Amino acid sequence: MAESYFNYFTEIEEHFQRARGTGLFLLSPLDWALIEAWKNSGIPLEAVLRGIDQAFEKWRSRPARARAQMVNSLAYCAQAIAAEAQAMANAAPAPPRKEIKAPFPLEDVRAFVLRNAAALNRAGQQDLAAALESLDLDVLYSDLEQLEQRLTAIEEKMIARLRASASEEALFEARRSLDRELKPYRGKMSAEQLARLEKQFLERRLLEAAGLPRLSLFYL
Repeated sequence: MAESYFNYFTEIEEHFQRARGTGLFLLSPLDWALIEAWKNSGIPLEAVLRGIDQAFEKWRSRPARARAQMVNSLAYCAQAIAAEAQAMANAAPAPPRKEIKAPFPLEDVRAFVLRNAAALNRAGQQDLAAALESLDLDVLYSDLEQLEQRLTAIEEKMIARLRASASEEALFEARRSLDRELKPYRGKMSAEQLARLEKQFLERRLLEAAGLPRLSLFYL
């Protein structure tokens, strides 16, 4: 469903909170970077939700003394999610492309794009702001996949500039923070997963430090 597609982040956050049994639990920057890495890798929402359930089922089957420490990160579920994604990929051919209908009105999309353009203008990124403002939303609203691709292309250009201008110290601190948070879970991820996670974590840090918005419709 389109609504679930665009609520990828929220669906995962709420499902993890329910599986953990603590609705007020807040996801960490590492968790958000993980979700973004899964989204960008094309891992279906259903695979992530199934993987979370599988990981918690395995955790609850352990002896009580082995469950003294709660599951405090989505990284604990990474192996199970990867297994579910692979199982889904092996079980059926890729579904045909379907038109994605927006779960939000055109005016909300327009306000989101213009708000982000204003933020880019304030940050001195006038050309990127102009690229946002030039999007024909009346036309693109009927093809959200194309609109998302255009927004992502502008965002990637913005992030590339931030990377190029970031100091070595800032990049080092971001990687050290990631290593610290990820240490208990490294054994649960492949080298490819770790590389994707580092990329997403670093990008989120750079954008936050610069006060720049995410441009994807997933953040609407």
